[in-house]
Amino acid sequence: MDDRLGRPPAETVFTPEAPVPGPRTAVPEPRTAVPELPGWLVPRPRLAERLSRGVLGPLTVVVGPVGAGKSALATEWLHTGRAPGPVACVRCEGREERPDVFWPRILTALSGAGVDLPAFDDVPVNELLVARLSAELALRGTPVVLVLDDFQPEPGSPVAEGVVSLLRHTASMLRLVVLSRRDPPLHLHRYRLSRELTELRTADLAFTDAETASLLSQHGLDVARHVVRALRRRTAGWAAGIRLAAMSMQGQLHPDRFIARFAGDDEAIVTYLVEEVLDVQSPEMRRLLLTTSVLEHVNAELATEVAGEDAGRYFATLVRQNSFLQPLGQGWFRCHRMFADVLQLRLQHELPGSVAGVHRRAAAWLAEHACLAAAVGHALAADDAHYAARLVVEQLGIGQLLGLTATRLPDIPDQWSPAETSPAETRTEDPEPVLVAAAARYTDADAVAEALAEAARLTDALPDTETDRTLRCRLTHAVIRMAADHSRDLAAARAAAAESRALCARLPAHALAERPEIRALTQFVLGRAELRAGDLKAAEPLLTSGLKAAGATENGALRRGCLVELALLEAVRGRFRAAGEFATLATRPPLPTWTARDSSNATLLVVRAWVALARGEPTAVRAELGHVGAALHALPDPFTAGIASLVGRLVNLAGQGLSAAPDALLDTAGPWLPPTLRQPLARACAASLDTPCARGHRPAPGDGHGTADVTVERLTAREEDVLGRLSQMMTTEEIAEDLFLSVNTVKTHLKSVYRKLAVSRRSAAVRRARELQLL
Repeated sequence: MDDRLGRPPAETVFTPEAPVPGPRTAVPEPRTAVPELPGWLVPRPRLAERLSRGVLGPLTVVVGPVGAGKSALATEWLHTGRAPGPVACVRCEGREERPDVFWPRILTALSGAGVDLPAFDDVPVNELLVARLSAELALRGTPVVLVLDDFQPEPGSPVAEGVVSLLRHTASMLRLVVLSRRDPPLHLHRYRLSRELTELRTADLAFTDAETASLLSQHGLDVARHVVRALRRRTAGWAAGIRLAAMSMQGQLHPDRFIARFAGDDEAIVTYLVEEVLDVQSPEMRRLLLTTSVLEHVNAELATEVAGEDAGRYFATLVRQNSFLQPLGQGWFRCHRMFADVLQLRLQHELPGSVAGVHRRAAAWLAEHACLAAAVGHALAADDAHYAARLVVEQLGIGQLLGLTATRLPDIPDQWSPAETSPAETRTEDPEPVLVAAAARYTDADAVAEALAEAARLTDALPDTETDRTLRCRLTHAVIRMAADHSRDLAAARAAAAESRALCARLPAHALAERPEIRALTQFVLGRAELRAGDLKAAEPLLTSGLKAAGATENGALRRGCLVELALLEAVRGRFRAAGEFATLATRPPLPTWTARDSSNATLLVVRAWVALARGEPTAVRAELGHVGAALHALPDPFTAGIASLVGRLVNLAGQGLSAAPDALLDTAGPWLPPTLRQPLARACAASLDTPCARGHRPAPGDGHGTADVTVERLTAREEDVLGRLSQMMTTEEIAEDLFLSVNTVKTHLKSVYRKLAVSRRSAAVRRARELQLL
């Protein structure tokens, strides 16, 4: 580790200062100033190897925060003996570098390392000295390595510009290694573009689990692997943090409990970072660091918003000077976890009255920039659950609160309760907190109904001037009803879905562009309802659209639900091959866990049973049906139960070698069977038993109900490729990207496929191809 924590004495690490050699000064015997290898050093051969490769080029930089292990790594590498020439080491003065001190140190270190240099005592310490030194080094036959530790001069300073010139004019005979807490001002982008720069940064310097265990063992700590992993994660691999934790852990009876509590508020961590980092900052920089510490991610605009214009002007300097701020790309940064903990602790002490305001300003900015989860988190940190609820409804984020998306919102405290039991101060005239309370209770039928009724009353009372707010409240209301009712009251869920679709049409398109979960749930509920109502033509596009939206929102449960319903739809049509394909897709990982509210389980079992019957596997049929009862007991579904009963009767008939007229099988079906499904179900029953009735009811070519004995013009290999991806519900653009074709070429192939299959749209092409066994 470097700097003040565990550093060996300076004279053992770096070449001691000496007078600049003159004509009468005896030049020391050639030697390399390699420091002694300290006993506390944790070997890191993976990083030492990167340094060895780096010094084959002109510039290597090791940038990391205080205590990251930069100097220790350089010391380890020096002892590998893999430098391409003599090595000179100089300990710099950080930001206070003076040319009249810096350049004599460089000359002394080079001479001490055995580099033969002429006298420089008559050369002034300015650009002329740098030019003379460059010329001497350029004449060498072997390169020399110069290690500069804690090199942090200001950009454009004489020292910085001198080193830039030295590196540029030495004809690659100088191999510079720079250790610094911030990016050295050496025009790194030039060397990066020419691939002549090797960089090791904070993430590279982070300790691994194995290195963490080695460090702990130095302190006599032999702990379980999961404790090591927990410590490494809590410290983000920060070497100083790990060693300070190890010192504190010595004598602890329960190291795992200590690690669970170890954070940036540990006294040793606070003292170390305050002294080494915070106390050396200017007042403006200190205020900016403290104020922005509450932010998980920060950029220049957000920093200005929370800290003010004056402090915001220092953000670029803060990023350049502080390696505890780790770049995330596109101008965003994240503060090291333990340093952020220290800063937040100091913020509470130094600016206690400003904390809530900082969180509130951050919430407003993040909400305006569509970062809802972070905005809600800051609103809650400001102890303003009411504002958090307003943000959720205003930005249509109810799906994130209900778990319909991969990104969840923080739990918002339920501050609403029925008026007759709540104190006056907890009542509200705004519908948003009540809607959020309803979302929190959506699994409780009575509680959600009461909250939704109150939310509807408050929404109706909103002034006519707040039309947009009213629409968003009503859409949120409908989404909660869909989530609550889709598995227990299909009629109510269908009404809510119809309302949701109508409300979405009235809202601006951009308001829903980032909310595919609402469309996914709406289409799934409507498609499921249409299927059970017997309208297969209406159900198919709804479920297909819902499937695509569920994929966009990464909702595994909704995706699986749409696939299972599509599988059931194909089974009802008698297309058991397609039904089996959808059922298989529904069981491919990554899979969400089945929940008590997931009605798809029973449906999937029934579809798989019917597909097994069509394949002539009665044992598999009975095995699948054996699990249906338990699944339907938790969530009754009359339609799925009716199909299960029908499949059970079919497998019994097949086992007895009997056949029956389809109408006779369906005569006793009961109210679950819509009249419009009798004909397709009759064909499906016949097809699954392969009776003469099945052969006698083959549909005419092109009616879309079965396999037609017609000749189809042969598809080309490329058309088959396009058709295969069409069946995977890929868009035209996605097919083009996957096949490395232009979009126009894909459209041409699609037109040819439609013509050869005698169809006019995608779903019909896929259906027809399956009937003809082209897929």
